[in-house]
Amino acid sequence: MRAWLLLPGLLLGPATAQADPSALWKIVHGQCVPHEEASHDPSPCAAVDLSGGVEKGYALLKDIRGIAQYLLIPTAHLGGIEDPAILAPDAVNYWQAAWEGRSLVEQRLHMKLPRDDVSLAINSAYGRTQNQFHIHIDCVRPEVRDALHANLDKIGVLWAPFPVALAGHEYQALRINQETLLGEDPFKVLANQVPDARSDMGKYTLVVVGMTFPDGSPGFVLLNDHVNFLAGDRASGEQLQDHSCAVAGKD
Repeated sequence: MRAWLLLPGLLLGPATAQADPSALWKIVHGQCVPHEEASHDPSPCAAVDLSGGVEKGYALLKDIRGIAQYLLIPTAHLGGIEDPAILAPDAVNYWQAAWEGRSLVEQRLHMKLPRDDVSLAINSAYGRTQNQFHIHIDCVRPEVRDALHANLDKIGVLWAPFPVALAGHEYQALRINQETLLGEDPFKVLANQVPDARSDMGKYTLVVVGMTFPDGSPGFVLLNDHVNFLAGDRASGEQLQDHSCAVAGKD
């Protein structure tokens, strides 16, 4: 997470965020959850869902970087994509919650976004600065959206190399043919279908982009990339997002 974070009375820039990799956890655990429990006020978060208890809850926090970017952050202490808890049989599908959280992005933009313009991303353990699990919710980069549209016929229901580089890196792609992510947790799709991924999750990044397929049916494209230090690839899928939301005509 390369963004700046706003704490009451304190602006955290990138250097400070790197110096304090627990900044997100401190905001959610130390402020948002206690405020929600005490007075149903999630501030400084935009929302806190504790309907399943703190161990299965999550918060939505506006990131100061970008005009509309939000972060989904579990209220349980999870390290990131490498945390074994995300693959447990009863694990929360944080991706579905993040997809629903796109409504906050739309509120910031004062407009309804086509699903094809919305993306969700989690960086690898080597492509982030925060040690608390978080999914970025924001607009997709226009050139990434256009590349996906131009190559939809090459994206199937099994992982396969995407034919063109995205943000300078090689990704694998897969399509999900349903309107929501209910019953389709991208973490498990990666771990169950990519050889060795389950034992090496920390070196992967995952990106979910909403999609309308040529027949008009709604779905998603999943993208994954793996750390390649020799190629300068730290597997930071957030690079496929546009925090200025150009697809929405914003700058």
